[in-house]
Formats: sequence, C-alpha cells, structure tokens
Amino acid sequence: QVQLVESGGGLVQPGGSLRLSCAASGFTFDKYAIGWFRQAPGKAREGVSCISSMDGSTCYAHSVKGRFTISRDNAKNTANLQMNSLKPEDTAIYYCATCNGCSSFSNWGQGTQVTVSS
Repeated sequence: QVQLVESGGGLVQPGGSLRLSCAASGFTFDKYAIGWFRQAPGKAREGVSCISSMDGSTCYAHSVKGRFTISRDNAKNTANLQMNSLKPEDTAIYYCATCNGCSSFSNWGQGTQVTVSS
C-alpha cells in the first residue's frame, strides 16, 4: 500500500531554514506527482507545493513562493522541501502526499511538525 513518511520538522527561529524529507514506498513513485500541504490549528489546509512525476514542473502557494523549494529523487523514491526565510505563520504540521497541482492531495503520511518561533 501507499506509504509516505515525513521527517525533518522541528523548532526554528524566524528567518531560519529547515529541510523536510519524504520517503515513499508501496507504489510506483516516478508515475506520481508528489507534494506537500500544511495544516495549522484553526486554519484551513493549505497546499504548499507539488512537483510533477517526470518533467519536474512545480507549483507553489503564493505564501511560500521564493522561499520554499521542492525537489524529488525518483531513484531514491524521496522528495524534499527546502524551507528558507521561515516565518511564524509557516508554523503547521506538514504532510507529504501525492498531488494534482497545488490544490488536490491524496495518500498523505503522518506529518511532521514545523514550529517557527523565537
């Protein structure tokens, strides 16, 4: 079955960086777009980014564009989200999932907590 395992979250000061990783198994990874969404307490789910399966085309939420970079390694069945210039409003649980653009996500993992605070 589809399994996605996120890692790399933590506590970071505003302006800092984190790199989230997603390890995939149970499906043909290079056939699926893979991405990240986040969920903060009391807020709606927000699609963060998605990268296509083969040509590497990407999309980003307006709120993270220019600060976050998504990448994938089809040989290793992994995806990463490099997050720079983090802001307190980036605080959320981040989930790795298969995606269809930046607004549709399926088959997510257990999530990893990102907290941006001084």
